[in-house]
Amino acid sequence: MKSSFRQTEILDIARREGKVTVEGLAAHFDVTVQTIRRDLSDLDEARHLSRVHGGAVLASGTTNLAYGERRAFLAEEKAAMARLCAAQIPNDCSVFLNIGTSTEAVAAELLTHKNLLVVTNNMNVAHTLDRNPDCEVIVTGGTLRRGDGGLIGAMTVDAIRRFKFDFAVMGCSALDPDGDVLDYDIQEVGVSQAIIAQTRAPILVADHSKFQRSAPGRICSLADMHTFVTDRVLPAPLATACRTWQTEVLLAGSATS
Repeated sequence: MKSSFRQTEILDIARREGKVTVEGLAAHFDVTVQTIRRDLSDLDEARHLSRVHGGAVLASGTTNLAYGERRAFLAEEKAAMARLCAAQIPNDCSVFLNIGTSTEAVAAELLTHKNLLVVTNNMNVAHTLDRNPDCEVIVTGGTLRRGDGGLIGAMTVDAIRRFKFDFAVMGCSALDPDGDVLDYDIQEVGVSQAIIAQTRAPILVADHSKFQRSAPGRICSLADMHTFVTDRVLPAPLATACRTWQTEVLLAGSATS
């Protein structure tokens, strides 16, 4: 197999698993560990992966993955989390859905809900829920972020502060092991903090890959969330902390943690 094809598959594996190991890749491709180390060095140099002891993880930094790549990444896991999240939201309530591909997946699962008031700063969410005749959709306004259809800025925050939501469905760029919820865009951090302040029961939807990434902007702690919907069991210290904080943890395809 040519190195370019092998490296493409290595990236696919890293996106599914969050990390790769030299020994595991050598066995998978039936090549030497030296060959894999060269591949990982190439991918690290291209800033697709970050080398760590024994392997590599998805690259992190101050910029996010492209929107199209994020939308396709872990699509099945996002769909499962979206179904679980939507099941927590009853009919006859108000909901805020913010920017993110996970929140967009939740919007698709709300198409059969009745008598919803949905406020959003995500143009993709608004277009999705336009197909639900029993859902009133309000778009906040703000500065359009063309890359993903998000609306951010002071106008967005001002609009959010006019409401009190029953639920909010939120995404994030990264999660620290101590439970801090992080984002790349500092303006989006301010929007997310306004949403939390105006919501009775904020819900975070984030897959396991967010624990392999880092971002500079702190939104809040999982202690500030009513519910955390994810796709893998949390590390024991964080699971214990969530119980102390009374943050409900729901695992897609599993029972409550």
